Amino acid sequence: MRLDGSIAAVVTGGASGLGEATARALAAEGVKVAVFDLNEERGNRVAKEIGGVFAKVNVADEASVDAGFEIARKAHGQERILVNCAGIAVGMKTAARSKTDGSIKAHDTSAFAKVVAVNLIGSFSCAAKAAAGMLALEPLEDGERGVIVNTASVAAQDGQIGQAAYSASKGGLVGMTLPIARDLAPEGVRINTILPGLFETPIYEQIKPEVKEALRRNVQFPNRFGRPEEYAGLVLGICRQVYLNGESIRLDGATRLPPR
Repeated sequence: MRLDGSIAAVVTGGASGLGEATARALAAEGVKVAVFDLNEERGNRVAKEIGGVFAKVNVADEASVDAGFEIARKAHGQERILVNCAGIAVGMKTAARSKTDGSIKAHDTSAFAKVVAVNLIGSFSCAAKAAAGMLALEPLEDGERGVIVNTASVAAQDGQIGQAAYSASKGGLVGMTLPIARDLAPEGVRINTILPGLFETPIYEQIKPEVKEALRRNVQFPNRFGRPEEYAGLVLGICRQVYLNGESIRLDGATRLPPR
C-alpha cells in the first residue's frame, strides 16, 4: 500500500506510547489519522499536532467503538489502515499466599476478564468493524483493500509470573491472526500482529529503576529498551509490504523473558 494523503487510518491507543508513535509516523507520510483513546487531553493534543482527528473511545464498549468509527469516517472517509495499540495490564498470580498472614487468595476473575475484554475482545471488535468498512472500498494495486495491525506482546509466548491475564489476552491476538487473514483474504484485506518486547512506553516508566535494569539485561542486541518509533517503523513496513499477511512478528532485540 502506498502511504499518502489518499489513505485514512485509525490508531487505537493513539494518545501515548506505541500508538502515538504510530499515529505520528503515519501522519508524516501524509496519511489522514484518527486517534482513538480514553485520554482526551493527550488525544486531542496528538491529533491537533498531526492534523488528525480525535475520538474518545473505550475499545471494550461496542457502542463507543461504533461512535469512534463514525467520527473518524466523517472526518477522513473509510479507513484502509487500522492499528490496534490500546491495551492494559494487570499483575496477579493465579493463586497466591500472603507474605504477611499466610492467607490464600485466588486471582480476581473480574480483573482477568477486564484485561481480556480490552486487549483481545476490544482489538477484535475494532478489527471486525474496520474490515467490514474496508470491504466496501475499491481495491488498490494487487487487489488490496486494507490492512490491520494488532499489537500483542512477547508475553504471549514468554509470559512471566503474574501475567496469566495479560499473556492470555495477547496470546489470543496471536492465535486469531491466521484465521482472520484467511477470513479476509478473498476481499483483499490483510492482518498481521506485532509482538513488542521491552519498549520505552508509559507502562515501563512506572516501574522501579532496578527492575527496569534487570529486564534490560534480557535484551540481546541492541541491549536497550525499544523505542516507540521503531515499532511505528515496522507498522509502516507492514502497510507497504502487500505480501506480508497472517504473520505474527516479534520485535524484541532477541529478548526471551525469564519467569520473573
